[in-house]
Amino acid sequence: MQVSRARTRRRPRAEQWLAGYFGRSFEIRGDRTGAVDPGLRCGFGSRGGVTIGYIAQTGQPTTAAGFRTAARLLDLAERFGRPVITLIDTPGAANEPQDEAAGVGPAIAELLIAVASASVPVTSVIIGEGVSGGALALAAPGRLWLGPDGYLAVTSPEHAASILKLPASDAPRVAGLLRLTPADLCRRGIARGVLRPPPGGPGQPWAER
Repeated sequence: MQVSRARTRRRPRAEQWLAGYFGRSFEIRGDRTGAVDPGLRCGFGSRGGVTIGYIAQTGQPTTAAGFRTAARLLDLAERFGRPVITLIDTPGAANEPQDEAAGVGPAIAELLIAVASASVPVTSVIIGEGVSGGALALAAPGRLWLGPDGYLAVTSPEHAASILKLPASDAPRVAGLLRLTPADLCRRGIARGVLRPPPGGPGQPWAER
């Protein structure tokens, strides 16, 4: 099941994708208001002599600080004319009362606009879970790819089953109805194709499957 593959700890995570793609890199942290999201990595890496920005989710719910840090990275990349790669892997945006108070909704909306209107190329790869607005905020229109373990859905199968007033045991069936697999998403024109993760050595290319 695609959702189970996306959730397993054994699959390649953002750290492996970044290490395999960049020869060297450095990170930026924080949203310049004193807040840091430890579940989001942003920075610049070098590949073939070219500097590329990156925004990488690490499987955690992304907070308002994370979305604002991503917008900060994108602003820097535009200022210096650098392309950007986003790696999407989140069960959704953080949604506790403190997250709402921190402005997670407006932060998502602002990042959605920033990615869609970026003047530099932004390429996105869903490497794990891609759920709800927390994932869509980092998804580049027309430049969206999937890893073999990735999926994209408006909500998780469990939440969808709950909304439909179905038992939790129906979540696997609901996942099929959501048409969230790489094959489904490519067939519908939402994603351009599937990329395999790098084999692990620095600077290794990503290969289309």
